[in-house]
Amino acid sequence: MKFEAILFDCDGVLVDSEPITNGVLCAMLNEAGWPISAQDCMDIFIGKTVRSEAARIEAHTGQPLTDAWMAAFYARRNAELEARLTAIEHIHATIERVHAHHGGRIACASGADRLKVEMQLAKVGLAPFFDGRIFSGHEMPATKPAPDVYLAAAAALQAHPARCAVVEDTVTGVTAGVAAGATVFAYAPFDDGDALRAAGAEYVFGSMAELPALLGC
Repeated sequence: MKFEAILFDCDGVLVDSEPITNGVLCAMLNEAGWPISAQDCMDIFIGKTVRSEAARIEAHTGQPLTDAWMAAFYARRNAELEARLTAIEHIHATIERVHAHHGGRIACASGADRLKVEMQLAKVGLAPFFDGRIFSGHEMPATKPAPDVYLAAAAALQAHPARCAVVEDTVTGVTAGVAAGATVFAYAPFDDGDALRAAGAEYVFGSMAELPALLGC
């Protein structure tokens, strides 16, 4: 299929932010009284918003998930990302090629808050490729796994969702892309991607260097 637009998730696809963000979250949950391990924290929260798991957090900590706690989390998270964030390997060459091939019809459609997405893309030098085409699930009626953010990105690029490719790395994100009607390409550098396939990913790949050819660029 010749795609009209390519829609990229951000965390874990463009930037290697997940270990940093989850490290901060794990530390703060432990401080709040939930002795959760780093691996369990990744398993529960990757691809999700913290607030979407509020009931679980409150059950384990015995405390309400307050706006003040979330503000402290965002501040610590952003400071760590500013200090330590790197891009996903091979992503710069891949984005440059996909951007050129599709005449700039690419977008970043993330479940994260806009401030985080824009800061991260600027930090690793990818912001110019997505200028004016960044979409946040926080600004939609529903965030991932709902398809809203991908539908909004496709509409802004005047592309039919069924003619879009979505690039994701989590079950939550793949579910959102499939629900939007797009063809989902799942980035799975550390495992065989079976869970991503089960969620509906049509293609699974292990290196961003492979993606342009898979997209027909």
